[in-house]
Amino acid sequence: MSVSLKWVRLIVAGALLLGGCGSSASAPSGGGSGSGLQGLILRPAKPAPPLTLRNYAGGSVSLAALRGKAVLVTFVYTHCPDVCPLIVASLATADRQLGPAAREVRILAVTVDPRRDTPAAIRSFLASRGATGRMDYLLGPHAQLARIWKAWEVAVQPGNGASIEGHSALVYGIAASGRMKVVYPSNVTPEQIVHDVPLLARS
Repeated sequence: MSVSLKWVRLIVAGALLLGGCGSSASAPSGGGSGSGLQGLILRPAKPAPPLTLRNYAGGSVSLAALRGKAVLVTFVYTHCPDVCPLIVASLATADRQLGPAAREVRILAVTVDPRRDTPAAIRSFLASRGATGRMDYLLGPHAQLARIWKAWEVAVQPGNGASIEGHSALVYGIAASGRMKVVYPSNVTPEQIVHDVPLLARS
């Protein structure tokens, strides 16, 4: 199934209006247009927005430095009650299932809750979902993150106090060329990711 980024934004906006942590739209069963990709294929593909942040261990991570690999980018937070744990667990499972082919992909999770996503909270969150060492969980000041959310067209809906009412719970597939080619909904399966990583790594 091919979609424009405009349609992805509309899908996300509708999901946020329904409440909850994020989108729970169903993943399509095939890519369409001969691409073979399993997610929502972006037509046209576009260069991925810049992304440079520090991970929870203090190391700098830049999307530009990962050119030549497939990159999966998602926006999550550790206190999420529903879809974020599912996304992180699915991505970690896919990374394990890829075996040696996991060298072809990097997984980046960007916080949408910088106040509560402390390094200690992130360590616990990743460990409980088998994701330790399988993804970079990226942090930064709210002002810096807000610019990144805007560039990636990620909607973040604050709740009462320090809570998050909702956000765009998607996974973005970036090809080795640095172009954003596919978007996955929150219920993406490990099998879909395992299928698509080699395709993204070669394109």
